[in-house]
Amino acid sequence: MAKNYLNRVVTPAVAEAQRLYYGRSQKESSVAGCDPLGPDEEAFIRSRDSFYMATVTETGWPYLQHRGGPPGFLRVLDARTLAFADYKGNRQLLSTGNLTHDDRVSLFLMDYVQRQRLKILGHARVADARVHSEALEQLIEPKLRPVVERIFIIDVVSFDWNCPKYITPRYTTGEVEELVGPLKIRIAELEAELSKVKNADQSDSSP
Repeated sequence: MAKNYLNRVVTPAVAEAQRLYYGRSQKESSVAGCDPLGPDEEAFIRSRDSFYMATVTETGWPYLQHRGGPPGFLRVLDARTLAFADYKGNRQLLSTGNLTHDDRVSLFLMDYVQRQRLKILGHARVADARVHSEALEQLIEPKLRPVVERIFIIDVVSFDWNCPKYITPRYTTGEVEELVGPLKIRIAELEAELSKVKNADQSDSSP
């Protein structure tokens, strides 16, 4: 675990709850600065085709939103910076509006197949895609650019890997096809061989 993660999320109330139930707090000693992403974190992020992002409203309510796209749509610009393109949607702009009040975000990235999850804390800002067309060219493939309205840039504060204990493996359609594809080919081969045997038997038994 990166040092700054617990420093941010273990508040006095959380520390007190930990002491009540477990006899001690997980609060780490203070560490200056932010925690850069390592090679494992960067590779994991680049392989994801979705994630969840939490922001906070002006009235203090948490808001959680799902984001999806081609694998790697959440771009690692460097060890301390992430970015992704925001497509046209339902026009609610809840995350965009929330960030004008409080720029803190929490990202939750899941790999259900490998039973892994990565949590990221950061500060986010939103840029108008119409104004920052040069950045858009770096973030998204040409065919998707017409539906992009905004660009989210996230300055990473820290991250944490979670225990896989209660993650139920789930597979996308593409992952299932990849797994069963060789089986389908083998079944077709065996059916072809069986058909040849049947035809040969019928020829041998013909008067």
